[in-house]
Amino acid sequence: MGELIGMLLVVQGGGGLLNRVLGASSPSWFVQLHVLPSSLHVAASVVMVLAGAAVLVTGRGRKRPE
Repeated sequence: MGELIGMLLVVQGGGGLLNRVLGASSPSWFVQLHVLPSSLHVAASVVMVLAGAAVLVTGRGRKRPE
């Protein structure tokens, strides 16, 4: 479950960041672009990518029950 959350955060954050950096006018399907003011879009996207990466990295260190 943690891997899924991590991947979703990375995809949403990375996509939203690319959307803003490349100058797209539509918020597309990136959640943070719909719910936050435009002044926070880039910062929120970066935070989402970092949080997703952290979830994915910490999830690798855990031993799965067999």
